[in-house]
Amino acid sequence: MNHYQIIIPVTEESIRDILVAQLAELGFEGFEESETALYAYIEEGIFDEKELKQIIEQLSLTYSKSIIKKENWNAVWESNFEPVLVDDFVGVRAGFHAPLTDVEHEIVITPKMSFGTGHHATTYSVMQLMREIDFKGKSVFDFGTGTGILAILAEKLGATEILAVDHDDWCVENASENTLINNCQYVDIQKNDTASVDKAYQVVIANINKNIILDNLAYLSASVVPEGEIILSGLLTDDENDIISACKPLGWQHIKTVQRGAWIAIRLKG
Repeated sequence: MNHYQIIIPVTEESIRDILVAQLAELGFEGFEESETALYAYIEEGIFDEKELKQIIEQLSLTYSKSIIKKENWNAVWESNFEPVLVDDFVGVRAGFHAPLTDVEHEIVITPKMSFGTGHHATTYSVMQLMREIDFKGKSVFDFGTGTGILAILAEKLGATEILAVDHDDWCVENASENTLINNCQYVDIQKNDTASVDKAYQVVIANINKNIILDNLAYLSASVVPEGEIILSGLLTDDENDIISACKPLGWQHIKTVQRGAWIAIRLKG
């Protein structure tokens, strides 16, 4: 499947965050930010330009669009990718970068029309929260795995059973390749449209968006053991109260929220 690349010149961070949230509702599934523009990606088959124009016009912005054929995806990505450092905890790089030093864990990621490289604030924040959790010998469920980056980190932190699922064929293929690149032994990548699984896990991670999390909350509740750890992200600051309120009837305790720009990641206890 080919993708559209939409380039929106915008310098104000708060406007970029609003754009990402609104475009995600339209099916856009990947974003990159520079100091001068937002780059957004969506599958060709689901792109609705009329809806895009409404959002752009409401914010008094402009945009340009181009088709990225699947065989050209890595070339586009490589031209924009720089290594990511999450404090001294995790370094994320591509295979063409030199190895990273002075970090506890290094992850090598090569996206294949899938998203999640540590650049976005939500992935970055989830990794920060993962640092606070003991993964040794634990079972982990990663819902909406994308490139597999969080599942890979879970294994590097000591998890010994990891189920990572995504609804997209490219993500499943790419996450599988990335687990091989990182020499993972315990990550099982599967295709699934929902968070419905046949067992409960000790750590559950869902880094997607508010609506998908809320739609799958009953499944997510069933997927975590009592007293298990939960991390929810892909969320804006305005989503926090709605998410925490929805989690209270499940008996989940709010432990911590971390914020990066307009984005948050929430840690809860089952």
